[in-house]
Amino acid sequence: MPGSLDILIFGAHADDAEIGMGATIAKHTAAGFAVGICDLTYAELSSNGSVATRIQEAEEAAALLGVTMRSNLGLADRGLYMTESHIKRIVLEIRTHKPKIVFAPYWQDRHPDHVACSQLLQEAVFNAKLRKYMPEIEAWPVQQFYFYFINDVFEPDLLVDVSDCYDKKLAALGAYRSQFAPPENGQDIVLTPLNQGYVERVEARDRLTGQKRMVAYAEGFISKQPLLVDIFR
Repeated sequence: MPGSLDILIFGAHADDAEIGMGATIAKHTAAGFAVGICDLTYAELSSNGSVATRIQEAEEAAALLGVTMRSNLGLADRGLYMTESHIKRIVLEIRTHKPKIVFAPYWQDRHPDHVACSQLLQEAVFNAKLRKYMPEIEAWPVQQFYFYFINDVFEPDLLVDVSDCYDKKLAALGAYRSQFAPPENGQDIVLTPLNQGYVERVEARDRLTGQKRMVAYAEGFISKQPLLVDIFR
C-alpha cells in the first residue's frame, strides 16, 4: 500500500533481504520503524519450490519480521537487465513508498541477479530524485542508501548489533523451507548450496562479523557515501 516508509529493502528474490539483514529488519520494526521489502522477481527459476510456495514463504517471513509491506515487481528471474523499463518500475516503487533509507544487495556477489539488482537500484535511487524524470509522479530523494551482503562478504563500513533479535532472523529464514530445508527421502528436491547448511553458514558469518566489535551477532553494510556524524562519542 502507498505511504511513507522509514526503510525500504530491495532484493532480487524473496529471502535475499532476510539473508543479508533479517535481524536488522526485526530490530527496526520492533523499535517502531515502518519497514518494507520489495522483491524484484518471483524466483520462478529456483531449482526447488514453486512460485506459489515462494510467495507463501515470503509472506510468512515478512510477518515474522513485522514489516509494514512486502511487494513483488514480477520481473523475470535471471532476466534483470539495465533497461529503462526496469529502472522505471523501481523508481515508481521508491516514489510510491517514499522511504528515507533504501537498502540493496552489495554490487559483488556470486549470483548475477544480486549484482543486477544492485546496479538497477543505484540507477533508480538516483533517478527517483530527478523531478523531470517521470514528471507525472512526484520526485523523491532518498536520504541514505546502503548495501547488504548475501553470499559474498567484504569489509563493511558499519555494523548493526543484532544480538538481541537474531532469533527472529533465524525464524524468518526458517520460513523458506523450500530453499533451506535439507531433503528427505522421497522428496523431489535438488541438492543446492542453500539446502546444504547454508543458514548455518550465514549464522557463522554474522557471529564472526559481531566479533569485530565484541558482540554476539552483527550484520554489516556498505555505503558509497561518507558516513556523517555530529560528534564523536
